[in-house]
Amino acid sequence: MDKLPSTEQVSAIIRSRSSIFPAMYTDEPISEEVIMDLLENANWAPNHKKTEPWRFKVIRGAALQRLADFMGSTYKSITPQESFSEMKMKKLSTNPIKANTVIAICMQRDPAESLPEWEELAATAMAVQNLWLSATAYGLGGYWSSPGLIAHLGPFLNLAEGERCLGLFYLAHHQAPEIPRERGDVAAKVKWMKE
Repeated sequence: MDKLPSTEQVSAIIRSRSSIFPAMYTDEPISEEVIMDLLENANWAPNHKKTEPWRFKVIRGAALQRLADFMGSTYKSITPQESFSEMKMKKLSTNPIKANTVIAICMQRDPAESLPEWEELAATAMAVQNLWLSATAYGLGGYWSSPGLIAHLGPFLNLAEGERCLGLFYLAHHQAPEIPRERGDVAAKVKWMKE
């Protein structure tokens, strides 16, 4: 086994992970080997009863334009006139093509329902965290988007029976400035029970 990273290296990656948005993306390519490495790390997420519920649809190349067109036209067709936003439609229609890769985050429910659904949702979220931390280690930017029209992506993604989309993970090289990271004091969120 290769030498494990130091605790300092692991902490640095965890604490530097951040949402990097499409406005900061560059057009530098990402190899399929890197994408597969991210997904392989995602595949090692913990999951109860070994259901491995995460599923990923990797959208690249011309499929990014198809996704952008689908999202824009779907938003236009399902949004009541009084709620329609030209700015939102433009964002939905352009963000996918700013990314090098969009990964649809999907969950395949255990057909036997041998465990509560929330556990499979949590396992899928942990797989995404593995993917995100790996992307950070590669110097890539990304963010997990859950657009309001997520429930309408099934036809585009060709989802299987019992599978649903939980969001889109945008991924690209970026030119974001260093982003200040803030969290409240962990001591305020921890209660020690020693007796």
